[in-house]
Amino acid sequence: MSGRRRVTVMSPQTRVAHARRVVRRRWRAPRLDPAEARRARRLYLAQSRRGAVTLSALFTLLFGLPVLFALAPALDEVRLYSIPLSWLLLVVVPFPAMAALAWWQLRRADKAEDR
Repeated sequence: MSGRRRVTVMSPQTRVAHARRVVRRRWRAPRLDPAEARRARRLYLAQSRRGAVTLSALFTLLFGLPVLFALAPALDEVRLYSIPLSWLLLVVVPFPAMAALAWWQLRRADKAEDR
């Protein structure tokens, strides 16, 4: 081995990322005044309830379609433009419905914050 010292070669972004990881002092959670803490707690609970409703709707949508197909096997025989209706429901319904649920959840969360 030569007597030269080894040098770590890294990109500037990696160097910045490593520098951020170094904790120079103990981290403490910021303290709110009591009125703000109560408001934050109330907002957290309201948004959690609304999020639970949204998740319930999402699970109903995702698990409801297979149940619908099991309960109504005639959907495979119904065709639109020679495509089975069950296939169209699987392809067309879930993603727009999930986008609508996300939009609805975001609006409700914004309204809760505005109060």
